[in-house]
Amino acid sequence: MDDTQKLSGDELTRYARHIVLREIGGPGQARLKAARVLVVGAGGLGSPVLAYLAAAGVGTLGIADDDTVSLSNLQRQIVHDTEHVGMAKTASAAAAIRRLNPHVHVVEHAVRIDRDNAIDLITGYDLVVDGSDSFETRYVLAEAAEACRVPLVLAAVGRFDGSVTVLMPYAADEAGNPNPRLVDLFPAAPPPGTVPSCEEAGILGALTGVIGTLQAMEAIKLITGTGEPLVGRLLLYDGLSAHFDTIRYRRRS
Repeated sequence: MDDTQKLSGDELTRYARHIVLREIGGPGQARLKAARVLVVGAGGLGSPVLAYLAAAGVGTLGIADDDTVSLSNLQRQIVHDTEHVGMAKTASAAAAIRRLNPHVHVVEHAVRIDRDNAIDLITGYDLVVDGSDSFETRYVLAEAAEACRVPLVLAAVGRFDGSVTVLMPYAADEAGNPNPRLVDLFPAAPPPGTVPSCEEAGILGALTGVIGTLQAMEAIKLITGTGEPLVGRLLLYDGLSAHFDTIRYRRRS
């Protein structure tokens, strides 16, 4: 069967600008439709991730978040709106995705991911995108994703800056060396209280759009096999100077 035959007429029109891309085409779009992606956190980072993956035609999007929408979220968490203040973020984000693309199946996980449930939640997904704001959650996700042998697209944001990387420590690079883990990049989480929260320090709303969109780009690349993902590379963005840097890192002996 031709890959485009796996798509309906409406989908062929909806994704036409993808299908004409030689690097994606019908096969890549079919892979997007078949993909199951878990997005952890439906906040500042998770919002653009969910919006762009839904628009791209990812067939199943899981949303894990135990929070509710507050008015102060709306400055940056663009999948939510004023009418959804007080609603569970999973339900609010799911409603936005359904409005954007009815072809996407949404699975709501209204829970906080921890060591007791991480592997069960990740099992059955092909890819995990971290949109959390907790170092503890990132380490839990990194360990669980490695155990489940699925890629993890990881990001973090500050007031005006952010970073993105991809973890695939269960695989090896072209030279046969094992890919690095999160602990190879950050051996330990910073002590409690040393990193101020968004509520304490503030954050420019558009920054989360930049970094979250970069995460969505990495997810699409991984699903379609297009380009070179940020494995072993940390992409740094300084919003005030509009400057990008890339740092390479590797598995520690």
